[in-house]
Amino acid sequence: MTSPEEDGPSSTLPRRQLGRFLRDRREAAGFIIAQAAKSVDLSRAVLQRIETGQIQKVRKQDVQALCELYDVGPEDTRAAVDLAVQARAKSWYHVYGGLYGNAFTMYVGLEAAAHRLTTYHEQTIPGLLQTDDYARAIIGAFPGFTSPDDVDRRVEHRMKRQALVTRRTNPVQMDVLLHVSVLYRVIGSPTTIAAQLRHLAEMSKQPNITLRIQPNSAGLTWGMPRGSFIIMDFGRTAKAGSVEPPVVFIEGGAAQDVYLEKPEEVRLYSELATAIQETCLGEVESRNLLRRVAKEHELGER
Repeated sequence: MTSPEEDGPSSTLPRRQLGRFLRDRREAAGFIIAQAAKSVDLSRAVLQRIETGQIQKVRKQDVQALCELYDVGPEDTRAAVDLAVQARAKSWYHVYGGLYGNAFTMYVGLEAAAHRLTTYHEQTIPGLLQTDDYARAIIGAFPGFTSPDDVDRRVEHRMKRQALVTRRTNPVQMDVLLHVSVLYRVIGSPTTIAAQLRHLAEMSKQPNITLRIQPNSAGLTWGMPRGSFIIMDFGRTAKAGSVEPPVVFIEGGAAQDVYLEKPEEVRLYSELATAIQETCLGEVESRNLLRRVAKEHELGER
């Protein structure tokens, strides 16, 4: 029986995230790559390979030294060192168990680097398109968040993430697929969900967003149950000069989040997304449905 460390290839995700983090911190600190490498006794080529996620066994002492050079705080430094450790583990690629704090989560880092997000949801509106009140109702419902300040901080963070969609320069492209049940799930109050659906209808008019609703009449695509998923495509990065392979993220809810990066797994979910899209209403029909259901919520509250 093989041990986890011997079972299959190692994941590229931790080292890609580590490289992205170190590159961003270097640039924020005002170092060119040659200066930073010399300061921590690395060659320029080695540091460049670390920043592009091409070295599996990154030494913890090198990460520590780079974080000190870039004046990274202790929490993020610990998280970066953890990533260096995880990059060595060949069993890592199946799940991510919440190893890092709010300042350094795997998903947020990948989301921020993505060029396109293809997302399917059947429970809630995607976080990047949520209103403040809708997000507050979801986050505040979690029993672990008992402090109002804790909820406020998380809502604020979610709203700041939305700059990825609304920024003028290179906003992330979003292909949003929603099951119609999301529209009727009352989160917060009828007023809250009505405002959320109207906001969604307006956002769907943005050139970088396509949104389609899958009606109940579509049945069960491929005849199998499924949860929500997000396909993250990264494209060619100008800084790294390479193409990062896509990743599928499946939110675990009360369990562990799952990341899939094997080509055959990503291809399967891409084909599933296409199959779902083929059963959806058109963009205009979907927008009209959002507004119609929003009005139903408003009338029902009177």
